Amino acid sequence: MSTSQEPRAQDPVDAIVEQWARVRPDLDTAGMEVFGRVFRLARAMGDRMEKAYARYGISRGEFDVLATLRRAGEPYTLSPRELSGALMLTTGGMTGRLDKLERAGLLRRSPDPHDRRGLQVTLTEEGLELIDRAVGAGLAEQTEALAALGGERAAQLSSLLRELLSATERQGMP
Repeated sequence: MSTSQEPRAQDPVDAIVEQWARVRPDLDTAGMEVFGRVFRLARAMGDRMEKAYARYGISRGEFDVLATLRRAGEPYTLSPRELSGALMLTTGGMTGRLDKLERAGLLRRSPDPHDRRGLQVTLTEEGLELIDRAVGAGLAEQTEALAALGGERAAQLSSLLRELLSATERQGMP
C-alpha cells in the first residue's frame, strides 16, 4: 500500500535518538525528542536574536533590561531590585548591565524620591527609540522562523508549549 506523504525530514535529534535506540532499546526517548529540539531551537534563535540586537549595539542581556523598562510603561522607570527580579539576575549582574547602558546614554540612574536609600532606573529618549527599533528587529526574526509552520500550526505550538511550561513549573514548586 503506497502513501502520498513525503518522508519525514530528519534532524540531529533523530540521529541521537536512533543511537540510543541501538545501544539502549529499553529507554523511552520521547522526552529527549521534545526537549532536545526545544534546547536546540532556543540556542539557534538566541543566536539569531543576538545578531539582530547587535545591529543596535546591544546584547540580548542589555536588550532584556531596556525591554523590561519599556514594558513598564511611562515613565519607563523601575528600581534596580525590580529589574533584577523581573530578569532573574543577581544585583551584581544587573549592576554591570546598568553601568554599560548608562555609559551608552540609553538609561539613567537617579535617587528614588520615595526612598532616600534607593535608586530608580529610567529609559532615556535615546534608549526608548533604540528599544522600539530593536524589539521590531527581534520580532521580525521570530516571525520569519515561525513562517515555516504557518499561522495555525504556530498558534497550536504556542498553546502546547504554554501547557507544558505551566505543568512543568507546577511540578517544580515545593
